[in-house]
Amino acid sequence: MFNIGGGEFVVLLILALLIFGPDQLPKAAQQIGRVLRQLRTMANSATSDLKEGLGPEFKDLDVKDLNPKRFVQKHFWEDDEPERRPAARLNGKRPPFDDEAT
Repeated sequence: MFNIGGGEFVVLLILALLIFGPDQLPKAAQQIGRVLRQLRTMANSATSDLKEGLGPEFKDLDVKDLNPKRFVQKHFWEDDEPERRPAARLNGKRPPFDDEAT
């Protein structure tokens, strides 16, 4: 989710120790965990409220599909009809790209 490597995690841990101190760090981590759980609960509640408000015809609605990037991928590139995709018309090859065209 955050793409944090081992070295970056160590740096963040050292910064947290410097900012909060060794005696306050466990309390801060506990509060951060509590806030993240509350945010997750609120997001799940909002998602269920949205699905409930839309009615039974939208019971299989995935909120992630409302992201514009995911919407385009789903409706243009994950089509069941391969002949409609531009890449399929070129026998699996990518169309030529012209650097000077745009």
